[in-house]
Parts: sequence; structure tokens; C-alpha cells
Amino acid sequence: MTAATPRPMRLAATPRTADILRRCYRGEPPADVLERALRMLATADGHLTPDGRIRTAREAAR
Repeated sequence: MTAATPRPMRLAATPRTADILRRCYRGEPPADVLERALRMLATADGHLTPDGRIRTAREAAR
């Protein structure tokens, strides 16, 4: 048996976020832009390893 794939989360964009997505990322799927932004933020905040894995509590404590 394989692990269940998590269902995608539906997010509501604020008017400002929607405007930025429309004006600055024209032609790109909003979900792709938001995923890229979230990965960059999580990496900068130390929640992801450089190769994109989520840090465990043990890794974060080092």
C-alpha cells in the first residue's frame, strides 16, 4: 500500500497579493509563483535544507 497523497490546500489571496500576481507574474500560474515564493521564504527562515527538505526538530537544534 502506498502513502496517501495530501490534498492540495485552497488559499484565498488578499487583493494586494492578487494584484501583484496579475501585474508582476503575468502568464505564470499563480500556484507556481506562490510555491516558489514559499520555498524561498521557508529556506530563508531555516525551515528547509538547501536541497529543499523540511528540517526536523533535531536538525534545527544543531
